Amino acid sequence: MKYNIIFVAGPQGSGKGTQGRKLADKLGFLFWEMGGALRAILASGSELGEKISVMNHGVLLSDELIIEVLKDQLPLLPIGQGIVFDGVPRRLVQGQFLVGYCKEHGMDKMATIFIDVPREECVRRLLLRAQHESRVDDTPEAMAQRFRDYDEAIKPAMDYLKGQTTFFTIDGTPTPDEIAANINKALGVE
Repeated sequence: MKYNIIFVAGPQGSGKGTQGRKLADKLGFLFWEMGGALRAILASGSELGEKISVMNHGVLLSDELIIEVLKDQLPLLPIGQGIVFDGVPRRLVQGQFLVGYCKEHGMDKMATIFIDVPREECVRRLLLRAQHESRVDDTPEAMAQRFRDYDEAIKPAMDYLKGQTTFFTIDGTPTPDEIAANINKALGVE
């Protein structure tokens, strides 16, 4: 595999978590999801968990808090294993921190998979997910706030990743298996 770090990005409801897990399993990489890490920290009752509790109201966490989470979590990851990151970076400063951290630790062969899905389809998927998973952050109000924050923040972060990683835009509207096949093809994975 010519990459040791793969960022999976896209709007909420684009299927990036599903595709990131499939890709990590296929490659034998670690799958690291920002949302899962945040929920685990929140459940821990730690001081950091208290700080990030605002996310339950659909508030996008500050760059400072996300970087604090990364500084807390990244040293726990195995050295030398490929990693698929989901849900980070979402802002330019986060991208700069994460790319810098990876490079400092000898993981400099990076790719980004951006899963592109129209907004209406994302909302439909999120509403379905909310029914099945009872996620507190999938209310219509929280979704609307996340989409506003996402729209403002994501373009500079993705522009940065385009300059720092091999960048692929993947159509996220076919079936999950077709999307996975298109991701594998883009990355040159058999």
